[in-house]
Amino acid sequence: MKASDVMTSPVMSVEADATIADTVQSLVEHGFSGLPVVDTAGQLVGIVTEGDLLRRSELGTEVKRKRWLSYILGPGRLAEDYVQAHARRVEEVMTRDVVTVAPDTSLEEVVGLMEGKKIKRVPVTQDGRLVGIITRADLLKALNVALLRRPEPAKGDAAIQEAITAEIAKQPWAPVNGVDVFVRDGVVHLVGVIVTDELRYALKVLAEGIAGTKAVKDHLTYVEPVSGMFIEAPDGPAPEGLTGGSKD
Repeated sequence: MKASDVMTSPVMSVEADATIADTVQSLVEHGFSGLPVVDTAGQLVGIVTEGDLLRRSELGTEVKRKRWLSYILGPGRLAEDYVQAHARRVEEVMTRDVVTVAPDTSLEEVVGLMEGKKIKRVPVTQDGRLVGIITRADLLKALNVALLRRPEPAKGDAAIQEAITAEIAKQPWAPVNGVDVFVRDGVVHLVGVIVTDELRYALKVLAEGIAGTKAVKDHLTYVEPVSGMFIEAPDGPAPEGLTGGSKD
């Protein structure tokens, strides 16, 4: 998927010379936590978020630094603190160095930027012009649509077993040997040995994610690699006759 597939467009924005009062009112009325800032030509010039508006004189939350620290920081930093607390226009408090993406940026890259930069929203621009925005809420909406598009269930136990086995083979974390998959009437039985509980949970999630799976039974025995101590599987040993013949 690409940024253009999930972005909100058109985008509500504010101009750089908008007042702080009007901007805060817009944020509150629409339930937003931030807004892109544009110039009169629609070019993105910044972003203003709730984080830019926390240290305000109206709230009594402006930064108050100890005298010795003020001396070290110097008048320039103190002047910045004053502007943040008393500014009347958006351009005076907005973040100017904005992380942006293009409409054809992959969704994987967008999420990577949001995680890496610890940001909640990413404006989408084309030739510098704001054309959309992606927020965490947009990603959640896209996830909801994807979950509703669950594929048709595999037909029969053999097809379910084949699908699970194929999916396990794709995973770099999955054990190469030691785990077998058996399916009876749509119920998946995982049988074998694991060396970490993380593998147990991952294998169960994988099996549950295959369309047609009705339930997953965990017959995986945990063996501690160093001591050799083992813990019986949560669902006990595999039922008699389950592993004696075909897996389908």
